[in-house]
Amino acid sequence: MQRKGKQVNQQADGRFAQYRILILLFVLLFHMARRIHTVKRSVGESLPAPYWYFQPGDLIIGGIVSLITVPGERNDFRQHYDSWISETVVLTNNYQHVLALAFAVKEINENHQILPNVTLGFHIHDSFAKGTCHAIMVILSEQIRFLPNYKCGIQYNLVAVIGGLYPDTSFDLATVLGIYNVPQVFAYGTGLGLNGRNEPQPFYSMVPNEGHQHMGLLQLLLHFRWTWVGVIARDSISGEMFVKMIVEEFPLSAICFAFLQKVENLNMSDIWDAMDQLLELFNIAMKSRANALIFYDENIFILRWLLYLPELQMVTVEPHGKVWIMTIEMELTSLHYQRSWDLQVLHGALSFSVHSNEVLGFQHFLQTKNSILPKGDGFAKYFWEQAFGCSFPDQISDNKPEKICTGAEKLENLPGDIFEMSMTGHSYNIYNAVYAVAHALQAIQSYQSKHKAMVNGRRVNIQDFQPWQLHHFLKDISFNNSAGDEISFDENRELRAGFDITNWVIFPNQSFHKVKIGKLDPQAPPDQVFTIHNEAIMWHRSFNETLPRSVCTDSCPPGYSKRKQEGKAFCCYACALCPEGKFSSQEDTDDCYKCPDDQYPNKDSDACIFKQKTFLSYGEPLGISLAILAILFSMITAVVLGTFLKHRDTPIVKANNRNLTYTLLTSLLLCFLSALLFIGQPEKMTCRLRQTAFGIIFSIAVSCVLAKTLTVVLAFMATTPGSRMKKWVGKRMASSIILCCSFIQTGICAVWLATSSPFPDADLNSVKEEMVLECNEGSVVMFYCVLGYIGFLALVNFAVAFFARKLPDSFNEAKFITFSMLLFCSVWLSFVPTYLSARGKYMVAVEIFSILASSAGLLGFIFSPKCYIIALRPQLNNREQLIKRIK
Repeated sequence: MQRKGKQVNQQADGRFAQYRILILLFVLLFHMARRIHTVKRSVGESLPAPYWYFQPGDLIIGGIVSLITVPGERNDFRQHYDSWISETVVLTNNYQHVLALAFAVKEINENHQILPNVTLGFHIHDSFAKGTCHAIMVILSEQIRFLPNYKCGIQYNLVAVIGGLYPDTSFDLATVLGIYNVPQVFAYGTGLGLNGRNEPQPFYSMVPNEGHQHMGLLQLLLHFRWTWVGVIARDSISGEMFVKMIVEEFPLSAICFAFLQKVENLNMSDIWDAMDQLLELFNIAMKSRANALIFYDENIFILRWLLYLPELQMVTVEPHGKVWIMTIEMELTSLHYQRSWDLQVLHGALSFSVHSNEVLGFQHFLQTKNSILPKGDGFAKYFWEQAFGCSFPDQISDNKPEKICTGAEKLENLPGDIFEMSMTGHSYNIYNAVYAVAHALQAIQSYQSKHKAMVNGRRVNIQDFQPWQLHHFLKDISFNNSAGDEISFDENRELRAGFDITNWVIFPNQSFHKVKIGKLDPQAPPDQVFTIHNEAIMWHRSFNETLPRSVCTDSCPPGYSKRKQEGKAFCCYACALCPEGKFSSQEDTDDCYKCPDDQYPNKDSDACIFKQKTFLSYGEPLGISLAILAILFSMITAVVLGTFLKHRDTPIVKANNRNLTYTLLTSLLLCFLSALLFIGQPEKMTCRLRQTAFGIIFSIAVSCVLAKTLTVVLAFMATTPGSRMKKWVGKRMASSIILCCSFIQTGICAVWLATSSPFPDADLNSVKEEMVLECNEGSVVMFYCVLGYIGFLALVNFAVAFFARKLPDSFNEAKFITFSMLLFCSVWLSFVPTYLSARGKYMVAVEIFSILASSAGLLGFIFSPKCYIIALRPQLNNREQLIKRIK
């Protein structure tokens, strides 16, 4: 039941579609009837021959061309044909479109492998500027009489229509032929995006999707780094779509617009009325810094007039060379009155065209043509007269002698802007469109032969099919044409192909040549989609054979970055010098960048230089100076120790615990030598020993001084009658103080090494141009704990010595210890801020200097008085002198 209901619904939909078509036909016929009754030539009367080219055949391919243009508007059927003849202007280059279709049909008819026993014919009609609807109705009629919607027994099987040079033409084709469901193949455009509709459309496009052209245009601008461009577009539906697309897409790739100008559709009779608009447009284009100008129009008519203004001496702005970028609709052509116009202004232009190849035999076909063309060609006479500037005898006025057309003129002698001998992109599309229709007909013929279709007891042949049946086969065709290119349609019924990028080369003698310099192939691998050969391009002579620049502002050199300017487009920027520590190695960088950690910017900030590895070494003055000082103080300490050992039995040595003195001198000796661990390239072992050895040795030295101070204090306290301090006086107390204080520091260093020991590292940030090799302390907290503990011992020592400074001089070292501790504390208190503010190897030098200065202070203040007595005043180094001084 469901299947049956579904079939009923389908039948109802089919009937509804039929009714809809009938209604549309009725409306069209009613509209035509209201207008045709005013035409001087009545329905059914024979049509004049000047505007069409007919060749009979079993199957007819229709063609709509734009060959003859007429001044003013021709958008109704009421004006008589003959009144136009004297006003017509032939677009001579477009005559090749007619010949391309005729050549393709000729090849197919001569090829017995395509449509055997079937002869193709064609019916080509001109659109008369805007008379497309009328031209279509003529093609739908018989070849001789204007009888739309009637068949009068004459064999006239129209299978498809090829045409659509302009978007308006394509739109009219789609509107009218859509009613008849006759397949139409647009040889030039896509019909204003009608393929985007959801419902099936009866047309096919021999041009790839226009989005590919937009992508190629963008890639072209990016390739040449043209970021400041001007755009001139026709004020039409297609022009609005083009402008809308580039305005949305191009800024995303950093392309800005110097100007966006729309140009109204101008007829030849309107050109002088529109002169103010052209002058304004010329001034805008020439005053702009943009050298790359995109021109989007259906023909080159407006551009030719725009560039002709300087020759009319109507402009005040000095003209100069520009790079004109043309879209696929544009071909260089000159009307008969433009022959003397200078073409050099277009030298170096770039244009996009549908990919094409040279078709073998076409040029020979053109070379064999003369004015005596096959019967039915109504275009030849008008083309011949305007292309060669001659007149046939029946057109020559008795009062005005003119050059007579002989028919022996050769097409190859015409300039390229009048007629091209090589097949143009549009003609190539027409050629392929004819073959596409022929291959679809061949598929139908093969299908009928395979299935042996019969109607009313007789075999159905190819002439019996309806045009709408061609769609099923046309959309799936795929073949290689005679030039070797594959022809097929995608899911949107658009040609699967790419675009050629051509360079317009115009020589001083006004001869014209198009050079293929690149291509856009959407089906190619990503890195080969867009290719271009710069060396093959010839630029306008004003650029002196150098690549033109089209930017709003000059490029920012390396070492600078772009800075946005308020109120201007983002392409119009200022250049700002890279800040310190950053660089830019390319032009027009958006920002400056930091160098890698092991490099730094050079003077010009346009490159990075590797930092030089540095450390406090023995090979530099600072390192060797500190090393000499450390060794010198070590030698002095060793001499003092030797002196004390030599005079160990003298009273001045024995007075304050000579063993304690030996220990202190030994620790000071090691302190001076420990400074050498800080000089040289950091290694794993030296990094671990540096701070720990320094901390432990210094703790022993300060502990010895503390023990000596306490020994002096306790010795005098013990001399007091009844004092209990006598039991504390002795070697055991001093040893206990040293061991206890040193053990605490040793414990701190052990924890440091066990948890986060120092290790070799590189400081990449402290010094701009240097990579400082240093020892990373591992744990800064533990490092300052070691220093803090030494400072704590020094402060305790200073306090005890300060209070003991007034004890009798002969036994008293407290005064000297006070001064030594004052110096010691001053050195290490100043060490902290100095160490933190120093950078690189100077941090190490500060610590070495602090070690040497504090150690030298202890050595000098404590031992220099005793050495003075031992060496210079030995008479004072006896017991009697000491006792005498006490008294």
